[in-house]
Amino acid sequence: MRLLALLAVVALAVTGCADSDPARPGVLTAGIREPATLLPADVTDQAGRLVTGALWTPLADYDPATGKVTPRAAESIESTDRVRWTVKLRPAKFHDGTPVTAQSYVDTWKVVAAAQWASSVVLTKLLRAREITASTPDTITLTLDRPSGQVPALLSAPGLVPLPASALASRDWAGFAKAPIGNGPYRLDGPWRPGAGGTLKRVGTGKAEEIDLRVGDPAAQYDEVKAGTLDLATEVPGEKHDAMHTDFGDDHHATWALPRAGYLAFPVTNPRFADATVRHGFALGIDRAALEAGPLAHQVDPAKALLPPADAPGERSGTCRPCSFDAAAGKALLQQASFPGGATVYFAPSSEAWARTLAVGLHKSLDVSVTAQPAPGAADGPSTVDISLATASPYELLSELASVSGYTDEVFRQNLALADAAATPEEAGELYRLAENQLLRDLPVAPLWSGHGHAVWSSRAHDVTTTPFTGPVLAGIGVS
Repeated sequence: MRLLALLAVVALAVTGCADSDPARPGVLTAGIREPATLLPADVTDQAGRLVTGALWTPLADYDPATGKVTPRAAESIESTDRVRWTVKLRPAKFHDGTPVTAQSYVDTWKVVAAAQWASSVVLTKLLRAREITASTPDTITLTLDRPSGQVPALLSAPGLVPLPASALASRDWAGFAKAPIGNGPYRLDGPWRPGAGGTLKRVGTGKAEEIDLRVGDPAAQYDEVKAGTLDLATEVPGEKHDAMHTDFGDDHHATWALPRAGYLAFPVTNPRFADATVRHGFALGIDRAALEAGPLAHQVDPAKALLPPADAPGERSGTCRPCSFDAAAGKALLQQASFPGGATVYFAPSSEAWARTLAVGLHKSLDVSVTAQPAPGAADGPSTVDISLATASPYELLSELASVSGYTDEVFRQNLALADAAATPEEAGELYRLAENQLLRDLPVAPLWSGHGHAVWSSRAHDVTTTPFTGPVLAGIGVS
């Protein structure tokens, strides 16, 4: 019996099961998927944003619904003419003890702009600065190629956080992603362990002293939170979607908008899809609820507007008629436009499952032949588009939607440029809504869905809040 007891203790130590009890004072246990990368400028997945959101502090937070910017690593982001911008930094250090200076940002942004990372577009296509300099150790000066009021929103992008001089000198991005060094409220204690996770130690204003991040299957993590052996699960799979509301109640689960949306882009220069009546017919033939409940597994909301909630300026007004499912009206529009019938929906590999369901649904609802195929070099039919945003600025998404469809209307382009140059958030919001409404009328792209995230937590965790780019804000979660 003593031998068996000894073997049991050894097995417990080897498997790490002793750490499965979350009730360690000051320690929050959280379940996540394996992040694709922890290099902040190249993060696009929810798990990566969650971890880097704890390791780094962005210059500011931006709420597109109000246009409000809240400085964080920055003390202020100001301009008198919207061409020359000045960013004053708060005193801060990297986790390796070196100071975060204006030059840290300048040098990092040079690397990001030259790379093909997810956030490179923020600097090269959206910010478009002619010059970025460190005018003093705590002051960044940007000179743009045109007046823009969007600079605070763009600089709030989580991918524009600074990298330490050691990483910039080595250029070993793969190595840095395994042991990242940030400027945020938590540091990574040792390298990231693929397939297992990592431990975050508090160095700033976080509530938990330590955060134990565990990589695993979301369904299993959900059950662990329910059983009380895990504090927080940051993803809820589709099969648990309905149970979440009864298993955890309103005060122990959350849903939040993600910076991700899906569209059907029409080739507006193709004669068969040049008529907006045809495009509206196809839009009305899409059963978005069937996509949400089927291949998209309750991880999205059917679109109710062109811009997703994570990117929408101000209050939404009116209804989005092209977001409706009305098969009879869709068929009537195609007949009105004398659409010859037959179409191919093209998709990227990551969109295949829901694109094929979309094509089958269109075939049934519109009574025309619709098939689905992998996207060729140049598509002669509608294409599915799955967009992940690098910023919360509507300018990024609206310009991208026009680009993917080949839409070149001059009035739309002018409204977008005026919104970019607007002096106030209110003025910009009105102009963005004009541009959005024009896209809904001309419909070069049909909105399909917007992504959302789910989290559940135990009674031990409290003060759980979420944002589109980080999901649950780890630094704000307390444990009791």
